[in-house]
Parts: sequence; structure tokens; C-alpha cells
Amino acid sequence: ACISERRTMLDSLSLWLHETPLGETLLTMLISMLPVVELRGGLPAGVAMGLPIPVAFAASLVGNMIPVPFIILFVRPLFQWVRIHIPKLEGFISHLEARAEAKSADVLRYQTWGLLIFVAIPLPGTGAWTGALIAAVLNMRLKRAVPVIFLGVVIAGCIITLLTHGVTLLF
Repeated sequence: ACISERRTMLDSLSLWLHETPLGETLLTMLISMLPVVELRGGLPAGVAMGLPIPVAFAASLVGNMIPVPFIILFVRPLFQWVRIHIPKLEGFISHLEARAEAKSADVLRYQTWGLLIFVAIPLPGTGAWTGALIAAVLNMRLKRAVPVIFLGVVIAGCIITLLTHGVTLLF
């Protein structure tokens, strides 16, 4: 009985997420919070679920930005904690740091503009998550990094909107 109750509850949650505007908005936000996927996947997913473009844009923007301050503030202490308590992940942590440092070279050269452009270009490996990781590696202050990353996500959202939906307006 317990398993069938859980199944029924999960089915109800799934229906709510996929068949109500509030659920679709929340799901769009959750998709946009995921690393790699971010706004670039959340915005088209929200529109595909039937959300109006402005709602999908806002939900994916908010969802993409939620992890950013936490990444900037806590990723370095988290990496240090993992190195001490889970030494088997040292290679993975070193890989993430090396990747962020490699991508940070251009950001360092152009400072704020470099971070903005890096986040704004909707290509794999760029975006708010990597931008926040770069900001953390470069010890950028939260009050300086978050607005720049936010503006980059807005620009990326405009590009994604034009690429996925603006093309249909041309024809």
C-alpha cells in the first residue's frame, strides 16, 4: 500500500508540473538551475510546455540565477572540504578548477567585460554556472560578479529566444 501511495503522489506531482501554468513555470525554473542545461535548455523547455515566452524567459532567468551566489560563496570551501574528506574526488575537483582557470584567462584580460561576454555566449561550457565558478576562482566579490553574470544570462536569454522563436517571425 505504501508503494502505491508514493506512486500516486508522484503521478499527481508530475501532472501538476506538466499541466498547470504554475507547475510549468516551476519546472522551467528547476530545469534552468541545472548545470550545463541552464537557461539555454530551460527557456525552450518552458515554451515547449506551453508557457508564453515572457513567462518562460523570466522563469528560466530566475532559475539560472539561483545557484550563482551560492557557487561564488561556497564552491572554494566545498572543494577544500571534498579534498579533505573524500580524497578519491581530488582528480575531479582538480579538473573542475583547471577548467575554470583555463577559461578565466580571457576573463582576467577583460575583467568585467570578459565575464559578461563569457556568460552571454550561449555555447556549451559557458553560462552562469561556469561564470560563477570563474568568479570564485578569481576571488571576485559577490556584489561585482552577480550583476555581471545576471546581465550575461539576460543577453543569453535574448539570443536563445531569437534563435528558437525569432526565426519563425522571419518567415
